[in-house]
Order: sequence, then C-alpha cells, then structure tokens
Amino acid sequence: MKRVIASIFSLIVTISAFSQNEETNKSFYQDIEGYGRVGYNIGGNAPLPMPATIRSLNSYTLQPNVSFGVDAYKPITARWGAMVGIHFENKGMHIDADVKNYHMEIVKGNAKLSGVFTGKNNSRTTQWMFTVPLQAVYCIRPNLKLKLGPYVSYLTQRKFEGYAYDGYLRVNDPTGERIDLGHDDGERGDYEFNGDMRKFQMGLDLGIDWLFARRVGMYADLQWGLTGTFRGDFKTIEQTLYPIYGTIGIMYKIR
Repeated sequence: MKRVIASIFSLIVTISAFSQNEETNKSFYQDIEGYGRVGYNIGGNAPLPMPATIRSLNSYTLQPNVSFGVDAYKPITARWGAMVGIHFENKGMHIDADVKNYHMEIVKGNAKLSGVFTGKNNSRTTQWMFTVPLQAVYCIRPNLKLKLGPYVSYLTQRKFEGYAYDGYLRVNDPTGERIDLGHDDGERGDYEFNGDMRKFQMGLDLGIDWLFARRVGMYADLQWGLTGTFRGDFKTIEQTLYPIYGTIGIMYKIR
C-alpha cells in the first residue's frame, strides 16, 4: 500500500511539473500527426487449421463491413514512432459450405437437436465494434509507414446465426438417430449463437500507410484475432473460430 501511494504521488508530481512546463508541452505536441480513415473490411471468422469436417466453401457474400477511424502518430526517432487510434467498424461474413460429420446444435420445428451434421451449412456473422489499435511504426520514407501492434475491440452488436440444410443430422453421435433436413423453411435446422459471442476481442494488426499526395493517401491492414469469436466455455462448435480480416481504404492527414 505504501508503494502504491508513493507511486501515485510521484505520478501526480510528474504530471504537474509537465503541465507547468509550457515549452515541454509545445515540443511534445507540435510534431504529432493526425489521420482520418474510411475503409472496408473483408475476411471471416475461421478455424485454424481448417478441419476435415469442412469439405468446401460454396459461396462467400460480401457484407457492409465499413470502417471509420482516427489515429494519432507521434515520431520518436527519425525512423520510429508510435500510433494510437479509435475505429468504429463492422466485421461480418456470409458463407455457404459443405460439411461432413460437423458438430452442431439446431432447432427444427419445436425440437432442439444436437449431433453431427452432413450436408450444407449457411452462416452469417455481424460484429459492430469499437477498436483501439496501438502500433509501433517504422518510416520507410516520410510518406510510407509500416505498422505493427496489438488491438482490442469492444463489440456493440453481435450476431452469429444460420441454418443447416440439404443433409441429415445424426443425434448425439455419428451412429445416432438420423434426422433429415430439407431446403425450405420448416425443413431446415436453424441455429443462433449471438449470446455466446465474446464482447471483447484482442489481436494483432499489421499494416501500411502511404500518402501519395500532400494530405491524401491509402492504407491496408491485416487484423489477426488471437481470441476466439465465442467464449471459452462454448463447445457447440468444436473448433475455435478466429476473426481474421483485412482492411483497405483511404486516409486524410488532418494535421
């Protein structure tokens, strides 16, 4: 407790001294650069490695995965700096795949069934979130920067739902009772796992910024989630699904 109090006191003294030094403040803030961004995310929530139970991907439909953000960059040396920001974005996917002996929990009519499914699976994911990246920056040239660092996201809207169709479910295990699933509403097996998704996601963000004009540029990022889409105690889907998305967009230098 004494150490904590001493640390807090030292921090207060340091902040007070810094705030009273006007020249220090000016020198700290004068070289900070600000950027506004608008981009588009493309990717998905996928297991790694891809399991044998997922046989093929039949379709991938683009979603309204827009991303808006602002970032601040602070140079530390001639080549190195740091960047922090806040982004509001959607990371969603809509896929249709062929699966075999894929563990699922579905609802057909009024019955809730669990087992292994062979057939076609249609899934849709929506994840609206606020993301805060913190990145180390290497300046290849004054107008070209490489970025790498962690990010954390807080999800404001979570949806993971879909249906199994044109196949059959073996209840409980591969030798269980066979339940046939058709193609139309009422014949399919529906599922919805919204409440089982994490509210927080963490991962790594690797990217590049390129200013091709005085204030206008382009950027590209790859966000690789290190935490699964679902909570750790969620076992309905056997494999951990990781959010892996790339972003491409335009940027504007505010200052």
